[in-house]
Amino acid sequence: MASTTSPNSRKPGTGNTPDSSLSRTSTLDVPLAPTMSYDINLPNRTLSNEANLNEYLVETLDGQIPGPVEPDSQKRYRLVTFQPNDPENPKNWSKGYKWYITMVVAITCFVVAFASSIVTPDIAGVSDEFGVSNEVALLSITLFVVGFGIGPLAFAPLSEVYGRQVIYVSTLFLAVVFIIPCALAKNIATLLVGRAIDGIAFSAPITIIGGTLADLWKAEERGIPMAAFSAAPFVGPAVGPLVGGFLSDHLGWRWLYWLTLILSGIIWLLITFTIPETYAPTILARRAKKLRKETGEMDWVTEQDLDMRPLAERMRIFLIMPLKLLFGELIVFLISLYMSVLYGLLYMFFIAYPIVFKEGKGYSSSLAGLTFIPLAVGVVSSSLCSPFVNKHYVKIIQPYAGRLPPAELRLIPMMWACWFIPLGLIIFAWTSFPRLIWVGPTIAGFPVGFGFIFIYNSANNYLVDTYQDRAASALASKTFIRSLWGASVVLFTTQLYHRLGYQWASTLLAGISLLCCAIPFLFWKYGERIRRRSKYAYAGDDDVKGASIPEKTNTSSV
Repeated sequence: MASTTSPNSRKPGTGNTPDSSLSRTSTLDVPLAPTMSYDINLPNRTLSNEANLNEYLVETLDGQIPGPVEPDSQKRYRLVTFQPNDPENPKNWSKGYKWYITMVVAITCFVVAFASSIVTPDIAGVSDEFGVSNEVALLSITLFVVGFGIGPLAFAPLSEVYGRQVIYVSTLFLAVVFIIPCALAKNIATLLVGRAIDGIAFSAPITIIGGTLADLWKAEERGIPMAAFSAAPFVGPAVGPLVGGFLSDHLGWRWLYWLTLILSGIIWLLITFTIPETYAPTILARRAKKLRKETGEMDWVTEQDLDMRPLAERMRIFLIMPLKLLFGELIVFLISLYMSVLYGLLYMFFIAYPIVFKEGKGYSSSLAGLTFIPLAVGVVSSSLCSPFVNKHYVKIIQPYAGRLPPAELRLIPMMWACWFIPLGLIIFAWTSFPRLIWVGPTIAGFPVGFGFIFIYNSANNYLVDTYQDRAASALASKTFIRSLWGASVVLFTTQLYHRLGYQWASTLLAGISLLCCAIPFLFWKYGERIRRRSKYAYAGDDDVKGASIPEKTNTSSV
């Protein structure tokens, strides 16, 4: 149906107003911001400002609430809702089933991240076979990671219109198909095209997995599931070189792609045949369609049937707003810069480790891959600490009962964890002499991995709490620039280490990461002042900026 409603046709008390959306409180009885919801992903960015979002927030005995008046009639539309204890509501599914879905999507995220780095141990094999330079062969990593930054711009909004499952199934199928030409490539062009398409297709699961978890779990239950998901994008790249080293030593570089194909095929089968749709607006839209067919009454609808924003307006939110925030908001720019530095460090390690251990110490790819274990252990260890960090946050916001706490409280984990990164890099730098034992540079990966998750989650939470209505665009900005930088660094890491030497190259990186440690302290002191002067940031409980284009979503949590 086309959009035929207007603000004046709305029933009083409905729509995206403080009264209508401030219907749930947290477990501490702290009211949520008017346009935020931690209990469901609302399709704010795809619906107009006058849309009645209550249909996604409330449960009614008869499964409906009054909608706007139908055109040329006094009869009202009936907006379909969930009923109490509705078995189709993902939040009512059993904990066992929700944990199964959580683990499947977390493993999916792991496999995607694993696919980005498994090829790094044998870049030389690709270079030799196709007769190209090492830099050209490294494009197989660069193009893949660039796809991680481009894909979310399309897949995040598509998941809000068509639901999660169709995006999972279609993109993973495309990714699986295009792994095959990579494994069978007869020239470098085929390999690079396949990797570029795979990067874009594989970005979709990472983009919407956070939204899937928000679909399933209530806010107070979400800490541990989100910790499992948060670790996957960092554990996957750390494990990739470990497995890839042994595989390439014994079977050659093509088997790196065959293994990726096998793992990706398995998760595609699991997603396709065992994971149902979890996005509430899509579930309710299907219910409304079924009711129209069964009853012959066309007044059973959802807001997505009535009030979709015009395409041009949606494109402005999805494509232009992230760039406006990135280059016009100091908070978004500096946080994105910090995340880009960290993401770049992760991918630089994939090149630096083989240089230090294979070139410097003469290790095989298999042994060099083992040196990534402490990095992965550090990531897992920090993920296990996430529930304690969340518990601490719940404690410190108690004095703010009745109003939203300052966004800067989210920076506390970043303020103490940021020092682990330069510490690990300094250890890596000055223990990487070829004549020294492997222990020093190997153990250095642990503090780096340990700091990643704390900083990453803290940054995401800070952006969400600061930009609320525009959090999706803020996160999209961060993901886009982070992926472009991560894709670029692999092209010059070899030259950096060869020209500066192992010690000074890593020391330079440590210095850059040390400078970035000033960012959370800057915002801790001046963040509130910056937010109050910002055009888009949420400054406090009396703030009404941003009400015109609500777009808050939890789908962009990568």
